[in-house]
Amino acid sequence: MDTLRTFVAIINEGGFAKAGNRLGRSQPAISLQIKKIEEQLGQRLFRKVGQRYEATAVGRWVFDKAVQILQLNDEVFRYVEQDPLRGRMRLGIPSEFASILLPSIIGEFSALYPDVSLEVTSALSYELLSDEKRDAFDVVLALANSQVAKLADYAVKDDVVWIGDTAVKPSKQAISLVLAPEGCVYRTRVIERLKSQTVPWRIAYTNADLSGLNAAITQGIGITALARRSVPANLSVISGRHLPHLGNIHVCLFDRAKHREQRNQSTISATLVKFIAGRLPTA
Repeated sequence: MDTLRTFVAIINEGGFAKAGNRLGRSQPAISLQIKKIEEQLGQRLFRKVGQRYEATAVGRWVFDKAVQILQLNDEVFRYVEQDPLRGRMRLGIPSEFASILLPSIIGEFSALYPDVSLEVTSALSYELLSDEKRDAFDVVLALANSQVAKLADYAVKDDVVWIGDTAVKPSKQAISLVLAPEGCVYRTRVIERLKSQTVPWRIAYTNADLSGLNAAITQGIGITALARRSVPANLSVISGRHLPHLGNIHVCLFDRAKHREQRNQSTISATLVKFIAGRLPTA
């Protein structure tokens, strides 16, 4: 089932690397699974066309059957659950991770647990972790420093990297920045590091949403910084002598519902935390 799920993810995501990012596995591990199933079937499921891999006729037939098999498998496990998950789950998530994770959360998680109602709020990490919001969410995905990460139910260290559009030539006069508003951990880190050196810089555009920053970058307005795991597919990690090292940050999951009285809510929140942790892209 795990191998079939990987095969289906490759077709749905449009490639080995993208499937690996979604499933949290390296490309070699993904390739090994496909090699295994091809050996078992005695058939090639993919053929290389230029730099891309496309499903063969057999691969397309297997894909249709694999989808049916996985649906039946998941249906069986949902049916025999002793205590099926039912209820409402309030998830807080930064916009840069929302674009990567929400498709699988809305699709896979909702399919596995159709009786769980998801309410998703996208905001800056400091807002999601503020004391005022403590009771507003059941599960929070947020960026945090090492001290706060110690309190998380799941945490993984990630590099903070400069990102931009490689098709756009950067200005030679000054570093032009597109950043989220005050309070954003990326903004704080970038300004802190740039102030420690003499390279001129300016903030050219501010937007709290990643889609707005992405649009500004592709229009040549400037560059920004993100956790490596959240870099959009259309942008690239960039480097240069004029760009200071930005260090690292922790990507954390906080289970706010685990201490509450409703047992079913804590079961749902623990399940959602595990689900998201397993689908965070690899660095």
